[in-house]
Amino acid sequence: MKGRRMLPLEGIKILDLSRLAPGPFASMMLGDLGADVLLVEAPPEGKMGAMAILGRGADAEKVAAYNMLARNKRSIVLNLREQEAREVFYKLADEADVVLEGFRPGVVKRLGVDYDTLIKRNPRLVYCSLSGFGQTGPYSNLVGHDINYISVGGALGMIGWPGQPPTIPVNTIADFAGGGLHAAFGILAALMAREKSGKGQYVDIAMSDGVLALLASFVGPVLMGGESPGRGTNLLNGSVPHYNVYECSDGGWISIGSLEPHFFVNLCKTLGCEQFIPRQYDPASRDEMKTFFTAKFKEKPRDEWFKILSETDICAGPIYSLREALDDPHNRARGMVVEVDHPTLGKIPHLGIATKLSETPGSVRTTAPLAGQHTDDVLASIGFDSAAIAGLKERGIVG
Repeated sequence: MKGRRMLPLEGIKILDLSRLAPGPFASMMLGDLGADVLLVEAPPEGKMGAMAILGRGADAEKVAAYNMLARNKRSIVLNLREQEAREVFYKLADEADVVLEGFRPGVVKRLGVDYDTLIKRNPRLVYCSLSGFGQTGPYSNLVGHDINYISVGGALGMIGWPGQPPTIPVNTIADFAGGGLHAAFGILAALMAREKSGKGQYVDIAMSDGVLALLASFVGPVLMGGESPGRGTNLLNGSVPHYNVYECSDGGWISIGSLEPHFFVNLCKTLGCEQFIPRQYDPASRDEMKTFFTAKFKEKPRDEWFKILSETDICAGPIYSLREALDDPHNRARGMVVEVDHPTLGKIPHLGIATKLSETPGSVRTTAPLAGQHTDDVLASIGFDSAAIAGLKERGIVG
């Protein structure tokens, strides 16, 4: 198309065997940047077909249109328990650059689509396994979810208030940051290495590893012999009044992050409590300061406080619901909500792309496919005629 900008990952073919959030998030990011991502979905029967089930039914078209994690992707349904389906997968893998899977260790080996099998056929293949605890180590075969990975990774024990149970965050830390982001990063690094060596490699991503890596700034002091950060006892997790959250008169909340002295001076002058300026980090003043801030912020509604504080050099932000975040003028100006054309539903609002590239920006080109929507096209591209495709469908090999 005339004038169309090149996408940075154009020409990269990815076979995505993953099912739950971390793997699809990783391939979503790669797809947004131009990779050709083919979802290899299971038939809708049984546990392996959980995502395929979501792609069918009366509301399937609308559900798919708003499914962020599967956008910019195509879909084929393969019953990998059958040898004929595995042969189809092998043909696809022979031409692929990346295979991504998110099963428990050992599953892909049993299905016959593991790294050792595929790398013999395609030595340039980058194969990424994304799991809770990784492919090695004493926990590798344990089941788990985000809450368990942030426990083992050390994050959950730091979240919350002193004397209270750990506060469970929404599943962004392990699933999306520790898992999906690290998987996408690892895949890109392996592709870069392949440019130099000509060889693919295995990428082993453990969400628990990723969580621990995200705590890098806290690790050094502990390894030097210091204490582990407790709940609400660290400068950045609630121990000081000037890096904290406060309820406002309308029930909304605002966050304050005035760590540096000059920001704290501005905060105190704006709130009318200059007496605290020389006592910013005085432990004996924390209760008094917290009491003052708590009462002060109850005097005005959240958005009024944000307007006042944002007019001066003060680190502050309104604590938004997700709906509010999507409607915020800054997030809109940054392109974090975009529209994508749907063939029957018109323009569909979608989450924008966080990675901003000046010369080769990513794009949201298509909404999520229905399960198996591209099965016929994909099979035809690797040499199957219409009769052969019909036969595979009749025998339950593809869908």
